[in-house]
Amino acid sequence: MAHCLRRAAAAATAAGEAVSSPPWRRAASASYHHTIQAVPRETAGPRAAARERRHGRVPAVLLTLAGAGPGEGVAHRKLLTADRKQLGEMLKQSPYFLSTPVGLQVRAGERSTAVVHSGTVLPIKVHRDETTGNILNLVMVQADEGTMLKVNLPVEFKGEDSCPGLKKGGFLQKIRTSLVYLCPAEHIPPKIEVDLANLDIGDRVSMNDIPVHPSLKLLSKNETMPVCKILASKPFAEMQRLKASNCNKTRGEESKTIPSAFGEPDGRGNNSQTDSRNNNDNN
Repeated sequence: MAHCLRRAAAAATAAGEAVSSPPWRRAASASYHHTIQAVPRETAGPRAAARERRHGRVPAVLLTLAGAGPGEGVAHRKLLTADRKQLGEMLKQSPYFLSTPVGLQVRAGERSTAVVHSGTVLPIKVHRDETTGNILNLVMVQADEGTMLKVNLPVEFKGEDSCPGLKKGGFLQKIRTSLVYLCPAEHIPPKIEVDLANLDIGDRVSMNDIPVHPSLKLLSKNETMPVCKILASKPFAEMQRLKASNCNKTRGEESKTIPSAFGEPDGRGNNSQTDSRNNNDNN
């Protein structure tokens, strides 16, 4: 009898633990990193947002455009709350989070299994705390098929190991790190790749030289502007920047080996280095 009671208690405890966590978190699946889970949020404002963050949630906004074309404006804003832990995992898994459409499931409540809204969205802005790095806010836009979206796509350079100009001692000058395209929601690339494999010293790659899907439209007043160049040597400004960076690094290492104020107390029993940390904690 006692054995049966213990088994029943253990089963009840397991059931209680299952109920205590959100349904989407209990079901382990690959969609964890591809579908943002959210619940509706009724109130806006800094106090409401701070309350959400204290409970491990991230205030989010879902924008719906007025039309399929660009410049139609925002027709609707939906207030949501997302799970901070899940968003953090998604950001770690995807370095192109802000240029990758993902799924969205909005449930009626945190413990509810009822889905009140689902679809495809594009995260367009993530606000982080400058000190802690915690996610503060998330902005998304509805990315239904056929919707044209203006997307800031990161530029990545490949083929540096086989680039003839770099093998000769040249220097890669990266002029643009991102480009803005008008993209159909179903054809948004996570990044724009620039191939350096055939570039020699003096060569450059312009914006309109980069092959992309034919449905993408580059949004630039001058499409012949270079994205990168292969120079014979480092520019003078770049050399000065590197020199200054090395000097600052050397000074930083020296300051670590020399006690602040020659190790003398500042009158309060602390040296100035420790006091500086205390001041930062008080700010």
